[in-house]
Amino acid sequence: MCFAAGVGLIRFPDVLTRLHAATKPQIFGLIAVTTDVAVNNFSLGTVTLVVAIVVFQALTAPMAAHLVARAGHDSEHLRTDLLIVDELGKRTG
Repeated sequence: MCFAAGVGLIRFPDVLTRLHAATKPQIFGLIAVTTDVAVNNFSLGTVTLVVAIVVFQALTAPMAAHLVARAGHDSEHLRTDLLIVDELGKRTG
């Protein structure tokens, strides 16, 4: 998944598509690694920590990606010809 994300970062043309390629494998890779840690070191403390890590990462990663996408849109580092609907372009101020 990390290889696919790296290829997407290199091959995709603008911020929004690169962001999509980078953020999808992040949470899945984190879940895989933390699940392995929880299985190999099974205790209540480890499982609690793993659940907390995954929950907080699942809550903050989409917000961070949204802010980066918004900054990319506001600084016009995107290809508008690839957008189907540009809802942010309709803002008045």
